[in-house]
Amino acid sequence: MELKSVNHRYLDLHFRLPKSLAFAEEPLRKWIRGAQIKRGHLEVSVIYRNNRTDAKTVALDRELVEQCARETQDAADALKKDSPTVYELIKLCDALTISEAEEDTDAVLTLMEEAFLDALASLQMMREAEGETLREDLHDNLQAAGAAAGRVRELAPAVPQEYRERLLNRLKEWEVEIADPARIAQEVALIADKCAIDEELSRLQSHFRQFAECLTQDGETGRRMDFLLQEMNREINTIGSKASSAEITKCVVELKSVLEKLREQVQNIE
Repeated sequence: MELKSVNHRYLDLHFRLPKSLAFAEEPLRKWIRGAQIKRGHLEVSVIYRNNRTDAKTVALDRELVEQCARETQDAADALKKDSPTVYELIKLCDALTISEAEEDTDAVLTLMEEAFLDALASLQMMREAEGETLREDLHDNLQAAGAAAGRVRELAPAVPQEYRERLLNRLKEWEVEIADPARIAQEVALIADKCAIDEELSRLQSHFRQFAECLTQDGETGRRMDFLLQEMNREINTIGSKASSAEITKCVVELKSVLEKLREQVQNIE
């Protein structure tokens, strides 16, 4: 028996069984549920051969062969041709029947359960090894996202000041001799309020912490991580739309790139 598993929104089972073992599908479903496999596309392949001495029986319809022999002999004599061999006669009239004996259901299920447990142990071992590698990769990308968000936090306070300098330079280009300081301060304050991303950064940091907690928890965390990534993406989009800074825009692009890597990786987590 061979078990193959990939991530799936629900538990999706696919069986490749010989026709003679069709009765085993329901017990297999029961064993899989008992193994606490709750999500994923699981493919179960079974190769089976009955080695019992009475596994197959052969029956020959002698009367049919004899009748066929008589008819073909007459035709051979009339045409002055050689008579067909016994093998050719049997094949010609399809007189040989090979039947498979009925399977011993209890014995087959006992053997199948042993094979299933062996395959399940191998599957779980492989999943744990792949999961550990995936955990490390997720952790590294999460650290990269946190670093990019940290740079955004450092750059954010300078946005109003940069806007003030651009405004003063524009007024100078327009040759405005006297600029009302109060009016300039008001404009800068409005921009500062419009570009404020403190709340978005705080929520983003909270999502990072919750995502990191998922990496240390047992059980099903894939759906929660996927939801957190959606929330992260929402906050990053808001930051990108608010911040009128080329440097912050670069960080937002980097965050989106890392987030896409995380999203692809999370698709492999149950």
